[in-house]
Amino acid sequence: MNKKLMAVTLPVLMSMTLAACGGGNTATNNAGTNSGNNAEPASAAAGNTAKTEAPAEKITIHYWYAFGGKIEEAKQALVKKFNESQDRIEVIAETQGGYDDLHAKVQAAFAAGNEPAISDLEIASTGVFARSGMLQDLTELAARDNDTLKLEDFNPGLMGNAYVDEKLYGLPFMRSTPILYKNVTMLKDAGLDPAGPKTWDELEQYSKTLKEKGKVGMTMPADIWFYEGLVAQSGGTMLSEDGKTAAFNSPEGVAPVEFWKKMASEGLIKIPVGDEAGATADKDWANQLSAFKFGSTAGVSGSLEIAKGNNFEMDASFMPANVSYGVPTGGCQLVITSKLSDEEKEAAWEFLKFMTTAESTIYQHKYVGYLPTRLSALESPELQEHFKQYPQYKVAVDQLEYARPRPMETAYPEVASIVKTAIEKAIIDPKVTPQDALNEAAEKANKLLGK
Repeated sequence: MNKKLMAVTLPVLMSMTLAACGGGNTATNNAGTNSGNNAEPASAAAGNTAKTEAPAEKITIHYWYAFGGKIEEAKQALVKKFNESQDRIEVIAETQGGYDDLHAKVQAAFAAGNEPAISDLEIASTGVFARSGMLQDLTELAARDNDTLKLEDFNPGLMGNAYVDEKLYGLPFMRSTPILYKNVTMLKDAGLDPAGPKTWDELEQYSKTLKEKGKVGMTMPADIWFYEGLVAQSGGTMLSEDGKTAAFNSPEGVAPVEFWKKMASEGLIKIPVGDEAGATADKDWANQLSAFKFGSTAGVSGSLEIAKGNNFEMDASFMPANVSYGVPTGGCQLVITSKLSDEEKEAAWEFLKFMTTAESTIYQHKYVGYLPTRLSALESPELQEHFKQYPQYKVAVDQLEYARPRPMETAYPEVASIVKTAIEKAIIDPKVTPQDALNEAAEKANKLLGK
């Protein structure tokens, strides 16, 4: 791997994913107890000749994944099921923290020559990993096995980040969009219609009413994933069409920061900063200090549990619109690293296919809340009945109509970090305007994007 690229990518990935498919709610982050398969290798068949064949050795491969709690429980359960479904391959699944931790560890392991065979990969980082030579091109494997893989069955709205330079590098796994979580009980107590807010203006009006009741409309981090959604809602893009220059300092990119700064300055929303910003937002919502929070659809299951435990009614809806609705996709896909033997590569590919079946995506959707990645899963009677019983799970599915992929330029992880810092500066410092902060960020970003 190019040493210069490694030096750049290791630090910049650390700021990418404060909430992009975040690990659910901290209040429900109870560790999973499922473990890998304990099945013994198949015994050698006894023959009638003096010579007996030795049993085939199992192929052991490692899978590194992100997050704990219900997300980890779902992944470990699927790995266990795969291991028990056959006797040729043993997958050892190991957690590596959040996406930032996982990405850094995979990069370091790749440089040291002891990388895992399979890994979760947050979608916006696919370009960095693929172009640095760390990922296996899956194009030929997918074409060879498409009779069973059925690539066309994956939801088209989730495939944008699976390709880099027209080659397939990942299969959609636990995918998400941010949605709006609402404390319905708090809204009703304040005389507000729990069907809203549906627009930025309504969010402001709801928050003013809640402030009169001694509450905060929303607690939210200045997260790049949420910001991408509000830029899309305003009709803008993060980067130019060719990906070589910043576009976030346009009027459409400035509008969300101006809105956040105005709301925060009037005490209508709370925007914490620092490493605990996301956790603070979760806690404020769970403790009924704020009525709303933005969060990944991965948090639906956990949020329902929190609402039940704290005696309030929870609902979810689209992120409120500006000019239109708009939302980024997020979450991870499964990838195979590029230094494997042919035998290991085929074993890893079998695992990827198993983890992304319609059956697997139905299971993880119902258990956690991540988007069903396959059209056949969405159309299944099992999920149709599930949506009727728990409509909160369907919000992100319907919102995909307005979804767009995240930028995958090699420099984007570092650009995203620069933008996040600029947003926080504009909100915290009354002397700094959103336009000035984003113009400064754009100058820095253009130097990286133009390389």
